[in-house]
Amino acid sequence: MDQTLSPALSQFVLKVHSRCDLACDHCYVYEHADTSWRGKPRAVSPEILAQVANRIAEHARSHRLPTVHVVLHGGEPLLAGPDRLRTAADELRRALRGVSALDLRMHTNGVLLDEEFCELFLELGIKVGVSLDGDKVSNDRHRRYADGRSSHAKVIRAIELLNRPRYRPLFAGLLCTIDVENDPVAVYDALLELAPPRIDFLLPHATWDAPPPRPGGAPAPYADWLDAIYRRWDAAGRPVPVRIFDSVLRTLRGESSLTESLGLAPVDLVVIETDGTFEQADSLKTSYDGAPATGMDVFRHSLDDVLAHPGMLARQQGAEQLCAQCRACPVVESCGGGLYAHRYRTGTDFDNPSVFCPDLMALVTTIRDREAAVPAPAPGAAQLPLEQGDFETLAAGFGGADTVGRLAAAQLDINQELLAAVSAQRIALSDREGAEAWEALTDLDAEVPDELAGVLAHPYTRPWALGVLGGREAPAGGLAEIAATTALRARLGRTVTVPLRGTTLRLPGFGTVRLDVAATHAEVTAGADGFTVRAGARRIDIGWHEGMDGLTPHWRPVRLFEGEGWNVAIEDTDPLRDRHEWPVADRLPAGEAKLWSEDLTGAWSLIRRELPAYADGVAAGLRVITPLNAPDGSDVSAACKDAWGAIGVARPASPEQLALLIVHEFQHVKLAAVLDAVDLYDTADHDRYYAPWREDPRPIGGLLQGTYAHIAVTDFWRVRRETAPLAAERGAAEAEFARWRQQTARAVEVLLGSGSLTDLGERFVGRMGETVAGWRDEAVSPAALGAAEESARRHRAAWEARTEGGTR
Repeated sequence: MDQTLSPALSQFVLKVHSRCDLACDHCYVYEHADTSWRGKPRAVSPEILAQVANRIAEHARSHRLPTVHVVLHGGEPLLAGPDRLRTAADELRRALRGVSALDLRMHTNGVLLDEEFCELFLELGIKVGVSLDGDKVSNDRHRRYADGRSSHAKVIRAIELLNRPRYRPLFAGLLCTIDVENDPVAVYDALLELAPPRIDFLLPHATWDAPPPRPGGAPAPYADWLDAIYRRWDAAGRPVPVRIFDSVLRTLRGESSLTESLGLAPVDLVVIETDGTFEQADSLKTSYDGAPATGMDVFRHSLDDVLAHPGMLARQQGAEQLCAQCRACPVVESCGGGLYAHRYRTGTDFDNPSVFCPDLMALVTTIRDREAAVPAPAPGAAQLPLEQGDFETLAAGFGGADTVGRLAAAQLDINQELLAAVSAQRIALSDREGAEAWEALTDLDAEVPDELAGVLAHPYTRPWALGVLGGREAPAGGLAEIAATTALRARLGRTVTVPLRGTTLRLPGFGTVRLDVAATHAEVTAGADGFTVRAGARRIDIGWHEGMDGLTPHWRPVRLFEGEGWNVAIEDTDPLRDRHEWPVADRLPAGEAKLWSEDLTGAWSLIRRELPAYADGVAAGLRVITPLNAPDGSDVSAACKDAWGAIGVARPASPEQLALLIVHEFQHVKLAAVLDAVDLYDTADHDRYYAPWREDPRPIGGLLQGTYAHIAVTDFWRVRRETAPLAAERGAAEAEFARWRQQTARAVEVLLGSGSLTDLGERFVGRMGETVAGWRDEAVSPAALGAAEESARRHRAAWEARTEGGTR
């Protein structure tokens, strides 16, 4: 089984201290049904921290997790002190080095946050989220010291500290618990004034046994409260990400939620208490005493054991684990039944709708209806042959198997239309051979349509057809080549006559046969044990299972790399493969072909492990890698806009570099397919624009292609700064991440300011910008940041000198 598809835990809440210096009366740890905190050690021990790190790394390695997310929590985690927090970070990094990237965060009330802690977090790469319920009046309703004193001033001081330029990269956002007695607009405005990178509004924890207050008996006061903020947020152009709103919008588009409390995605979170016991989500503490307990701990149990706990299994079943009322609800894909803990009722346990059901229904439907009422250009049948969710996912820079599969289907439709156009042209020109080949293709389409589609999907079909239709290339029997290859793939015992290309018989996607006879045509016939090629007096028999170079020097089959979940051809045979910017390599010697296979094994393993957002798309859409020739030994790669599913690559020095080139070039392949379906920019624009990675100005299309490809480049270095095995490599990767992040963000700005994008182009590039903006808050060392800024300054100066400042 592919372990990447099996259930796994990737989010870990690590309790480093079990007491708190505030006495918030809405706290689920100390003020609700569960009282287990009384028996926990105040602080986690070094021994438990080491074992926690080992367990997480063990699970990450087993499930090939690209990134592990750990939140240092409490109680109040700052009470654990700097030394214990450093130990936690050091143990996690030790255990996960070379296994997974570590996303390390802390959630705090902020009252103890000072410069010493901030310097520590800057060193350790710990991002900090702060709890604040709004303005002073709103915050003081619940978030006070035990003696009644306000905590507001100290929290504001902490946020001001995080907003200093030096510490701003640490700031993860603000978390606000909703109280409908507070003025929603005043709360939102107070939070927004603090310039947080994001805001998270949380429903107060409640169950059917202890329902939430509903002042005046209003049916959906929490939806009304949130809607007041949504309207203000939306009218201002959505100036800050708001997790609950973004999650509703994403789930309405068919994407995943950003929060456990919405959507149907399996829960992948576990809590580790200060005594090393595993617990389910903390929110369950609000339901009944002992509700989160699993009876397991880090010394006696693995995280796979925890996954097998009935409570955890229930959270992996999507809509199936919901009650009948929820399963029948029209907004279940967005609501997801609400937070699991909020469904609890004595007697029926969690087999109930959320106690906030009316509010969730009102919130989702109001946002849905408001979004539908806003005129927005949407891809129509004549434009984008994809679902709307596909457009949004591709615009963000990604695209899974289903999305890329629909791109591939659209490209196959184009190839089929071009094939029909070529046949019509040959018939109109009284090309007897062309007409006979078309007739054979018509029969094959009726008999073995899937095999014919497989041949037509070969990346170099479209360049051939466009060349024939444009008069730039002789037909050279391309129709017959497709017919013969289809018959071979289907192992049909019929003979197809194929014109030769010089002395070469081309079988697209299958291989070539080199003939040393003076003949213009060859007859190709499939048999039980192989196929036969006859040309003049020459007969060559080729077995189905011959080796990569065949038992005869005449046969050059396409070599196939077979990885876990991905098969890709190493295309060094096709005479039409020279469609890339660089010259293609000749047929690879057996030793070089072996090195390609070994490097692809390493590259694909890295992509699956560290870049899962790209892996499924690559597996679904990248059919061919054509080896290129780099005369100076440099890293060379290219994509041809008309050769869907193919990239050209000169084999680089390492599998890691090959992985980077693969994801980089496949971005070009995806975007070319999108541009076949929809106009993203004015094709009449002949201006040139500043590209932060080049000294020469680029046309708008070239800038768009480069920016889109560099999303993957940035993401690659973003991950490698945590996963590279050597410290020097991680340092170099961090510098690359800082540089490409800055360059790609700047390129997005240039695109959006060009005035050349269509409405869909604005949406597409805007989504690209959201992806890059999401990485801007990730901390990098001052040295890496300074190097990126200096590189940008030097590049801009060189560009202006070359272009005399002429820029758009």
